[in-house]
Amino acid sequence: MTAITDVEAGDRSVPRVVSRMAFPGSYPVERDLQRTFRLILATVWLLDAVLQLQPFMFTSGSNGFSGMLKATAAGNPGWFHHVLTWNASIVDRQPILTDAIFAGIQFLIAFGIIYRRSCKPALALSIVWAIGVWWFGESAGEIFQGRATPFGGGPGGVLFYALLAVLLWPSNGADEPFVAARAVGVGAAKAIWTVVWVLLAVLSVVGSGRSPQTLHDLVANMNVGQPGWLARIDRASESIFLHHGSAMGVGLAVVCVVVALGVFLRPQITQVILVVAMAVFGLIWVAAQNFGGILAGGATDPNSGPLVILFVLIYWPMTNTRTVTNRVALERAVLERKPESLWP
Repeated sequence: MTAITDVEAGDRSVPRVVSRMAFPGSYPVERDLQRTFRLILATVWLLDAVLQLQPFMFTSGSNGFSGMLKATAAGNPGWFHHVLTWNASIVDRQPILTDAIFAGIQFLIAFGIIYRRSCKPALALSIVWAIGVWWFGESAGEIFQGRATPFGGGPGGVLFYALLAVLLWPSNGADEPFVAARAVGVGAAKAIWTVVWVLLAVLSVVGSGRSPQTLHDLVANMNVGQPGWLARIDRASESIFLHHGSAMGVGLAVVCVVVALGVFLRPQITQVILVVAMAVFGLIWVAAQNFGGILAGGATDPNSGPLVILFVLIYWPMTNTRTVTNRVALERAVLERKPESLWP
């Protein structure tokens, strides 16, 4: 049923449609941006589930999924090294069963987010699953190893799945001043934004975040099996990191600090800063993360690049023009039709 409430229009009180409905004619109806972004998130989860079905994932040994998990243990403290190798041993003993379960859960999350009735349980499951994958599958984003640079996806791309689930939790209200505020409120959303970008800035300059050799090796290791055009981009990235790695790390940190402050500025300035953030992490996704290694095979996810870009988009300032235009269109549509005709 379509709900109608009273809205003041000049000196008249007219009904306003507050739920989803379609008017005949050309009047625009505001899109539910929160749901649109959730569908994008569901698409990324679906991609992860499909990648989990690659044949090598169902095999044991060093060339299988368990070998990939075991390799993440190197360089960690003893207690965490034991946790990761224990998890890898379980997968190694039952590769088909465990990988089928992993893929099934990700399919469940993806399709659950799509449908309205199952959206909240699916998002809740995605938060728990993402944290588990970050701990056991991504070696806590390599934080304990000192290699959690944002150039390589630090502090762990899967953490953004959980963060986006929180910020896109189904909720009523306006998309102003940005979509992320709709679920948690403006103050909390800005606090989350600031913490995330300050963390990215810190990780850009600590540990191997600004080590030229480490950054060079990061891209070189991703270069194996890539298509020729991407391999050429990698060779350019390797050279830049080897000669200017420290400067690149400091530069990225400065960008992240500026972006952290972006949501506190005027909307027009914020939009420029957000475009810069998306451009920088889009470039990182291509030139350093190699699309998460998807084109070379063996990837389990697209890495952090697209998730960071989606995170930025839900903070895009919503202008008053969009809101006023849709409100005026709805009021005009109601005024030109009898209220009785709006009820099913």
